[in-house]
Amino acid sequence: MELWQLDATDLARLIRTGRASAREATQSVLARMDAVNPKLNAVVRRFDAEALATADAADAARARGDALGPLHGVPVTIKINTDQKGHPTDNGVVALKDFMATADAPVVANLRHAGAVIVGRTNAPAFSMRAFSDNELHGMTYNPRDKGISPGGSSGGAGSAIAAGIGPIAHGNDIGGSVRIPAYCNGVVGLRVGHGRIPSFSPMATAGRAMSGQLMSTQGPHTRTVRDARLALSVMAKGDPCDTRWADAPLIGPAPNRPLRVALVSELPGGTTHPAQAAAVRQAGKYLAAVGYIVEEILPPDIADIPDMWNVLGSNDVFRQLGPVMNQHGDEAGKTSMRLWLEICPPSNDPSVVLDTLAARDFLLYRWQCFFQDTQLVILPTLGHLPPPQGQDLTLEGQRKIIDSIRPSFVAPFLGLPGLAVPVGSHGNLRTGVQILAGRFREDLTLDAGEVIEAAEGTVTAIDPMW
Repeated sequence: MELWQLDATDLARLIRTGRASAREATQSVLARMDAVNPKLNAVVRRFDAEALATADAADAARARGDALGPLHGVPVTIKINTDQKGHPTDNGVVALKDFMATADAPVVANLRHAGAVIVGRTNAPAFSMRAFSDNELHGMTYNPRDKGISPGGSSGGAGSAIAAGIGPIAHGNDIGGSVRIPAYCNGVVGLRVGHGRIPSFSPMATAGRAMSGQLMSTQGPHTRTVRDARLALSVMAKGDPCDTRWADAPLIGPAPNRPLRVALVSELPGGTTHPAQAAAVRQAGKYLAAVGYIVEEILPPDIADIPDMWNVLGSNDVFRQLGPVMNQHGDEAGKTSMRLWLEICPPSNDPSVVLDTLAARDFLLYRWQCFFQDTQLVILPTLGHLPPPQGQDLTLEGQRKIIDSIRPSFVAPFLGLPGLAVPVGSHGNLRTGVQILAGRFREDLTLDAGEVIEAAEGTVTAIDPMW
């Protein structure tokens, strides 16, 4: 087996024990990038010399007997909207192509501290606000399972790269589904952590984010195995004293009462669910029931109302801050997608609407936390529909379908909860899949359940582009 085919857990073990070097691992991933990235355009900035120099330093550190981090010598990628010292935080925007980062974002610093070797930066839509990964600066990213189907957004480059074997861990971030949707579209694992779990401020920022962004946007890894998602979480979650949201919560919470209970939401009321997606949720429930979980189809508190509440915050707060910047510097696709979204979900003229929705959010989170005292997990589709065709959001009817499909992905960010996306089943060349939600700071419970599902489904392996 080639080194690029291994997951991070096995690759780190080989490097630590001297059975492979960091340089060999990095060269293997760079060679895989050479082989598949010209078709995918998943990694849009690569830096072979810098990566190989970092790998050589990692090998020298091992030779000296230095303490080694958990990702020592393991190649990873970073999304283009996140600060990485010495490289532009261009966010897929032509006007920002030379916006050089002078410091690492905390999640990048944490990966470096763990010994990871950063080999490139992955694509996203302009300003990271579409379910597609296409922009005028870097072009379109393709899904290795189907060129005509979106690789997801906004971390579509990360999902595509992982599916095709360009490294075992790809960083992403998620305000409305941007880790979980690419994981679903490309048939890999994606962990959106809960609010406050991973420090996420930008050292290059000159102003504060919209309040809704502060509460809903989090970081997270794309991987091919659930154990790698657990490993990446342990690395990314290291605290930073400057971060205003990070919480020093244990990665493994108190032991819950057993057997654990699971609420299945195979079809989120108020929207459309493809039968294959509903079947995936029920199949995931069968896997968990087979090992002792108590599984039943019940609805958590007011879950059907949450997508509309996310859209209140999105239209009146997130897009309010992003709109002027997108209209000034964004590309035509980004402008069109945002304009159509706001036409379907128009902002209110009432300035109190955001404050009222934030108050409702707090009370609803309280009710969900009470729900989680008895039922520890909620499983629902990642998207209601199958992965969308490229560019579907650029017509009014197409954008309506996108907003309808994304409804299940809005639940976790609106409440600030962790959500793990895992593949379950298939539909032609595409994978169907589910997301597993748990209470605040209980990523561990989602990962435990994800490992049960993975054991039944089989571990994801890297694929060649299917065209």
